[in-house]
Amino acid sequence: MTPDRIWTAALVVIGDEILSGRTQDKNIAQLASWLNVQGIRLVEVRVVADDMAAIAEAVTALDSRNDYVFTTGGIGPTHDDITVDAIAAAFGLAVEVHPKARAILDQYYASRGGLNEARLRMARVPAGADLIENRISGAPGIRLGNIFIMAGVPHIAAQMLDALTGTLEGGLPVLSRTIGCWVAESEVAGLLHEAERSHEGCQIGSYPFFREGRVGANFVVRSTDRDKLDGCVVALTADLERAGLTTVAGGI
Repeated sequence: MTPDRIWTAALVVIGDEILSGRTQDKNIAQLASWLNVQGIRLVEVRVVADDMAAIAEAVTALDSRNDYVFTTGGIGPTHDDITVDAIAAAFGLAVEVHPKARAILDQYYASRGGLNEARLRMARVPAGADLIENRISGAPGIRLGNIFIMAGVPHIAAQMLDALTGTLEGGLPVLSRTIGCWVAESEVAGLLHEAERSHEGCQIGSYPFFREGRVGANFVVRSTDRDKLDGCVVALTADLERAGLTTVAGGI
């Protein structure tokens, strides 16, 4: 662990079904939560179609400015599952059948009709890549250096993340606490800004809502330092209450 360094990751969500609205993505939230525990911050997400050029451009662009890049989607058995081909082409690599992946799939499908040509597509990887274990459906994910190619199905992606737990270098996880208030955020914007300015190492996010016929906001304080976090929360709570507001620890 390198505490003072901020490690970053980006995600490329791949699939026409996401862009069409037919399928709602759930991988962003679960990846962000998992990364935070690893001490890595998810800083950018792109959603792209099942298109070779779009996938290649997104992955290479995000790879150039982040420590890690994750992709979800496009590694199944059908003709439109082209993520492996696109990433291999982007880095000038051949596509090959990974012998261990083939053996895993051969065993998995032995009692399910056997390993046919379509299923064998899920053993294809960019040359030199390693595998990410998948305990649910057999077909493994793929690791190519700092690029992690995962399934789009959320519960399968979650298993792949579980297999990666503790294997990535990162810093300190970001901690957070929430304060809720029945107030329009515009009324306390200056107060929030001053609280963040006065507490180095803390960030304050404001998340407004309309509920029960009135406006309110939850203020989320984040820091990698528990003492700084607690100090900021205490001070912000006091500032809000001095302004005549009732605060709700943990949010509304």
